[in-house]
Amino acid sequence: MQSVALIDYGSGNLRSAEKALVKAADGRSEIVVTCDPQIVADADRIVLPGVGAFSACMTALSERPGLIEAMTQAVRAKGRPFLGICVGMQLLATRGLEFGETPGLDWIGGDVRRVEPSDPAAKIPHMGWNTLVSPHGPDMIAAIGDAPMYFTHSFAFYPDDDKDVAAWVDHGGRFPAAVAKGNIAGVQFHPEKSQSAGLALLARFLEWRP
Repeated sequence: MQSVALIDYGSGNLRSAEKALVKAADGRSEIVVTCDPQIVADADRIVLPGVGAFSACMTALSERPGLIEAMTQAVRAKGRPFLGICVGMQLLATRGLEFGETPGLDWIGGDVRRVEPSDPAAKIPHMGWNTLVSPHGPDMIAAIGDAPMYFTHSFAFYPDDDKDVAAWVDHGGRFPAAVAKGNIAGVQFHPEKSQSAGLALLARFLEWRP
């Protein structure tokens, strides 16, 4: 049975992500909530959740000894499939521009900056259900189609290369809703809060062969 390391670094959506992954796995994968570097390095797949400010999440991740190094070994050196959720996706960036400038993992080049809708009627934080625009890339994202997904955030990840954007969303203006590059993927929305469509995405991630 494959092991899936769900990274525990104090993120607020950890338990809801765990429950959703367990349900999506349906007994076919072992979901391990952990910050143990050895378990992470040996995992078959890695999921990084995240809720809150970029700087606080990056600091919390960095304060777990050896954790980023273990993630890098598994994902960058061994090519294990990776999924970042919400701020877990944003941490893939080169830097975050929330409360100053904070270096990210820099696994996908780009910045995390505040969403600034051109339509004044579009409120920030962006909260609620939205349909993705042009979902493509890995099947787990392309297969979403027109199923609405649940968002709650004020900042978004803008990759340097639009080829790394796997889906967009329109909330008073377009911004990335999902990214993918090689064995690395991330979603700005919360699949664990997106009902059957979100569970389907997680199930496809557990079978993803990049």
